[in-house]
Amino acid sequence: MEVLTVLVPYILRGLSVTLEVTAVALGCGLFFGSILAILRVYGGNILSRVVGYYVTILRALPHILLLLILYFMIARVVNLSAFWAGSMSLAIISSAYQAEIIRGAIQSVPGGQMMAARSIGMNRYKAIWHVIIPQAFRYAIPSWSNEAAIVIKDSSLVYVLGVPEILRQAQYYSARTYQPFTAYITVAAIYFLLTFITNRGLDAVERRIRIPA
Repeated sequence: MEVLTVLVPYILRGLSVTLEVTAVALGCGLFFGSILAILRVYGGNILSRVVGYYVTILRALPHILLLLILYFMIARVVNLSAFWAGSMSLAIISSAYQAEIIRGAIQSVPGGQMMAARSIGMNRYKAIWHVIIPQAFRYAIPSWSNEAAIVIKDSSLVYVLGVPEILRQAQYYSARTYQPFTAYITVAAIYFLLTFITNRGLDAVERRIRIPA
């Protein structure tokens, strides 16, 4: 009974923080990742290589290590709270993965789409923004759904910075009551529900706006 009346409400105090971290990391990661993907596909040889190196480096290192490096870099340059510095660090990490997702989606758009857009008078930039990118985002939804689930789970990494998300709340409860198993099982159930609902929601969106074969 204590689990329902005390533990769950206590941990859920951190749920809004978890959702905010996830939203910032996913949203900013999508913005930066989309720019990187466009540069990699259409930016020419030099920019494409630079973006490729950036993506390779960020994907090769452990997320917790990158989070700490980026957090201390950001905190040294800009006076941000642990929440914002941690969220932006996760956004930078996610941008590398989302760049590859969007790049693959862009390259999945048939080449004839660009030719058709140019044939009706669009210049290259208008064709990219108004024809290629809208289709690419539709193609990207299944893979992006997986990245969304990963970012939800990675939001727990800001725990090490002292941000009071659900894992930190569970740690506080565990230290006070000496019931770590109950606390962490409850957090595991919350993460499962968050990822399940997110994936099912994005699956529904993908079915609704899917490009007919």
